[in-house]
Amino acid sequence: MQGITPFLWFDNQAEEAMNFYMSIFKNSKVENVSRYSEAGPGRPGSVMVASFSLDGQPFLAINGGSSPEFKFSPAISFMVHCETQGEVDHFWEKLSEGGEKSRCGWLTDKYGVTWQIVPTILGDLMSDDDGRKTNNVMKAMLQMDKMDIARLQAAFDKE
Repeated sequence: MQGITPFLWFDNQAEEAMNFYMSIFKNSKVENVSRYSEAGPGRPGSVMVASFSLDGQPFLAINGGSSPEFKFSPAISFMVHCETQGEVDHFWEKLSEGGEKSRCGWLTDKYGVTWQIVPTILGDLMSDDDGRKTNNVMKAMLQMDKMDIARLQAAFDKE
């Protein structure tokens, strides 16, 4: 079966990052781990490639070694769809731990991977036919770091 799997290049934190992400997302599991042998090039016993899933989404991680040209960038991010404010709060706090919080639900985790923590209702609010309401939602969102569902809904309902 064909699919698309994000492949994450770490210097030497692939196993640590995998375990960190799996502690945050429910229904996550390690699929397979390949370790470097005495033949190298990595430290013997350290992870070469790890496959895992986060809430059913497959990922691969490699310890590729330090390489200045292979760094994560916000140009690629992972969007986490959240049904409740509790989910938004959970993912926002856990994924930003040791990282950097940004605007409009964006954050960069301690490994340099960028995430968007987005309430699912945002799509509904932004696709309404009333341009005034969607404009109010956009203005409210642009004032936020972590998304606040009640504030987005209030902006939408504003007369």
